[in-house]
Amino acid sequence: MQTCSLCNATASDETKACPHCGADLGTHSVRAQMLKRFRENPRVVAIRVTVAGDACSACAGTMGTFAKDEVPPLPHPGCSHEGGCRCSYEPVLSEVFP
Repeated sequence: MQTCSLCNATASDETKACPHCGADLGTHSVRAQMLKRFRENPRVVAIRVTVAGDACSACAGTMGTFAKDEVPPLPHPGCSHEGGCRCSYEPVLSEVFP
């Protein structure tokens, strides 16, 4: 499931536009906004993709740490889990405190 960052409506992984406000979920989903913030943050040196313990094989194959410009898009297009893609992004920081 995807969540719109503008209106908090949820939509299936395949949905391209928010069913409530019409926003492009490729740029306005919560995950897309999170990835954008991580890429813009100079303290983030890499981005980790985490997966659920019972993830499908497509998502399980995505798990890992990536350079900022090589992070795969989420939701994973090949996800076959009945609940949809549950992968998420985590920042890898150069320093924890300023």
